[in-house]
Amino acid sequence: MFFFDKKTSANPCSDPIIDRLWVLIRFSVRILAILMTLVIIWGILDVIWVLYQRMRTPPIYLLNINDILATFGAFMAVLIAIEIFANIIIYLEYKMIHLKLVIATALMAAARKVIVLDFKEIDYMQAISLGLILLALGGCYWMVCDKEADTPKVFLNGPNDNCEIEK
Repeated sequence: MFFFDKKTSANPCSDPIIDRLWVLIRFSVRILAILMTLVIIWGILDVIWVLYQRMRTPPIYLLNINDILATFGAFMAVLIAIEIFANIIIYLEYKMIHLKLVIATALMAAARKVIVLDFKEIDYMQAISLGLILLALGGCYWMVCDKEADTPKVFLNGPNDNCEIEK
């Protein structure tokens, strides 16, 4: 399910200034894609560096639970960056925001927070708030997936592009 589908909506404005502004926005999104690629590479290098440092401190080649949780948090941060990159690429290729992927990215970020959370340092209201956020995001994701399942899908049959609708 896409947030905005240009095929189903009329062109609201054919103003040349708006068209130029969209070109500027798309150029800016391309720059964001390049920067996000750099962030992903730096994140991977950071995970390697942190693992190397923690494996070299006594006791050598052993990780305690805090080291493992920190490593999981670093891995999840890189995966979230990859999801954001996927959002950027979908926006560039289709000129749309893929709602399911955006919600999945937010759900992954909230799940990362739960994984690295130290329950000794937070109060019950923060834990309840995070739980409610996870429930809301999970509900949104379920509704988007449910709506997507009800939407007919169009498949191309081959070179003559006859469409087949499947429900």
